[in-house]
Amino acid sequence: MAAREYDLEIAAIDATLVSIEKVLDLPKLRASAIELEAAAGVANLWDDPENAQKVTSRLSRVQSTIGRLEGLRRRVEDMPILLELANAEGDESALADAGAELDSVKKAIGELEVQTLLNGEYDERDALVTIRSEAGGVEAADWAEMLMRMYLRYCERHNLKVDVLETSFAEEAGIKSTTFRVSSPYAYGTLSVEQGTHRLVRISPFDSQSRRHTSFAGVEIVPVVEQSDAIEIDEKEIRVDVYRSSGPGGQGVNTTDSAVRLTHIPTGIVVSCQNERSQIQNKATAMAVLQSKLLERRRQEEQAKINALKGDNSGSWGNQMRSYVLAPYQMVKDLRTDYETGNTGAVLNGEIDEFIEAGIRWRRSS
Repeated sequence: MAAREYDLEIAAIDATLVSIEKVLDLPKLRASAIELEAAAGVANLWDDPENAQKVTSRLSRVQSTIGRLEGLRRRVEDMPILLELANAEGDESALADAGAELDSVKKAIGELEVQTLLNGEYDERDALVTIRSEAGGVEAADWAEMLMRMYLRYCERHNLKVDVLETSFAEEAGIKSTTFRVSSPYAYGTLSVEQGTHRLVRISPFDSQSRRHTSFAGVEIVPVVEQSDAIEIDEKEIRVDVYRSSGPGGQGVNTTDSAVRLTHIPTGIVVSCQNERSQIQNKATAMAVLQSKLLERRRQEEQAKINALKGDNSGSWGNQMRSYVLAPYQMVKDLRTDYETGNTGAVLNGEIDEFIEAGIRWRRSS
């Protein structure tokens, strides 16, 4: 095996980081942080909770981006020193550690480079993820739960805050649907490429004859609505149903009818929330989810008009976007980007970074 040319690798990642610093405009970020820190320090900030939340959230995101950039810059500048010490001592173990650090820095810079492609109107926001079982009966319900676990494991691996708002369990196994919020800078922009129909092919654990089955589950990703989005909903256009929260097998979680289901009559959009003890809290959370879905609907309608004027349908992904085959062979393949892997176990355990990166790059080039 040829010896690694560490100097060339360091020069390459340094150039990439310089490019990222220019795109993200580090001086402007630092100036914004100073302004936001001043705004967050105003004595009566929380007299206006919506504005306070907006200011503190923006400050947190700016500081997070600055910290990430500065941390990577320090690591890149430390690399020549680590390599020089390892070479001076002739320590193969130290050289291997330096090489591992270089690989780690390279990976982190690559992930940040992908983030620079997330410049859509809502890409910086938190994301609302909804997963629904589709065709396939009990197989599809089980598959929907497997997808839920996959995304929750992905969030856990990346230390992303997750709040499960509602889960509707199926009778025999799996789930009918679930909705959860992912709170992190660029959560929507990152996860939005996962939207679409996911197809599973496997030997069914529910088939006594061990036949191969195909099942489908749908993933919907929408940005979390903000006060400035001004999505107005007429209360007369909403049907409110309350019911008792339940867990797997119908086991009661609450002893009161605190869960809330909202139906937006004009669009048919239905949202539910059962994670709070209070019916009032559940209704408020469900209303926020409904606003987010209506915002995304409006965005899609506006984009459709633009595409119609341009005569451009290249951005349409269609319904089915990824296939997961567990039998007779092992493969996960994205049907848009053609990225694939045979390590199905890792993917279903949340290791979907390469699929997301390929999706983001594909969307940018479409």
